[in-house]
Amino acid sequence: MGKTYETLNIGDKDSFEKTLSESDVYLFSGITGDFNPAHINEKESMRTKFGGRIVHGMLTGSLISTVIGTKLPGTGTIYLQQDLQFVKAVRIGDTIRAEVEVVEKLEKGRVLLKTQCYNQHDELVVDGKALVLPPK
Repeated sequence: MGKTYETLNIGDKDSFEKTLSESDVYLFSGITGDFNPAHINEKESMRTKFGGRIVHGMLTGSLISTVIGTKLPGTGTIYLQQDLQFVKAVRIGDTIRAEVEVVEKLEKGRVLLKTQCYNQHDELVVDGKALVLPPK
């Protein structure tokens, strides 16, 4: 069971880390139907400003959900809202660390979280915030 509203404290943090593989990108494309050449076609993606394939922004952002649903607040948490800014492109093979921090406890048992993802060079790649309802 995850932390409850009562047991969460401002400043509580947790994270999850994963290396995003070519298989992850293809599976995400198949699940979502997003076959944008920027993600799956090396030749076409070379013509983009990124000069090669990049990982779907939402795949990278979904690692935040792993933290929220399994670590902080954890099991039983209901996701209410997520705002994301994609700051830097993520490449296949990058290791991404998703971090979540409690920043505010609100009325009606809701909690505001800072949500960020960093690559293996500690460069910010996703910045955002989430509103969640932890278990009672």
